[in-house]
Amino acid sequence: MPRNDPPREAVTAWRPEVPGITEVFHAHFIHHAYPSHTHDAWTLLLVDDGAVRYGLHRREHGALPASVTLLPPHVPHDGRSARPDGFRKRVVYLTEDVLDRDLVGHAVDTPDLRDPLLRRRVDRLHRVLTSPGDSLEAASRLALIRERLLTHLGPRPADLEPRRPDPRLADRLRQLLDARIPDGLSLDEAAALLGAHPAHLVRCFTRQYGMPPHRYLTGRRVDLARRLLLAGRRPAEVAALSGFYDQPHLTRHFRAAVGTTPARYANATEHRR
Repeated sequence: MPRNDPPREAVTAWRPEVPGITEVFHAHFIHHAYPSHTHDAWTLLLVDDGAVRYGLHRREHGALPASVTLLPPHVPHDGRSARPDGFRKRVVYLTEDVLDRDLVGHAVDTPDLRDPLLRRRVDRLHRVLTSPGDSLEAASRLALIRERLLTHLGPRPADLEPRRPDPRLADRLRQLLDARIPDGLSLDEAAALLGAHPAHLVRCFTRQYGMPPHRYLTGRRVDLARRLLLAGRRPAEVAALSGFYDQPHLTRHFRAAVGTTPARYANATEHRR
């Protein structure tokens, strides 16, 4: 007879190498209830299954799969499942400087953000963060998430006022990326070098070249990897020489771009010789 094992609680946590993110936390809880506590970070929460009831600053709220929940730092809150079968959640903890402290009051008043675009962006950020090596993509997605959060937390700051795309700015970023293919550069570094807001930089580049900066850089790295493989380098060497985190990271992106793995590509090259 088939076994009907009860659902199991599970927790996964890690700290990615992405500026502005202190921790990623994925959990499935059935019976666990959080006592009142605080964090020294902004809590950006997605509920994927079930529902969560929580108190925030002496007021009761609910978190559902259709919304995004933003809890401010240093404000007491608790949490528990609103249903007997528990809940699944994904959380990104953001450093305090990602959002201004003056916005804490707005977040306390309206922690539940029903914004499908914001939810999709946070979901995509989680998907990027599950594998190491794509820090530029994660930082780009976080910049757009921050921009979207600010639209919910009060008047739009001056640095986020809509600006026309600047082709020259996009070209300067492309030149930076071309010069740093193996080593890469962070979004914050690029923004500082070019004197532009990170989100504006991502938008300008995407408008000009039809893809975000991280995808352009990945494509250039795949091109470099192909040249190295054609020159007889082993896939394990090629991963490091072309700027990928490790060989699985190279394989994932190489297969997506070329339709085969680096090892098979290298073998085909060897047979031609």
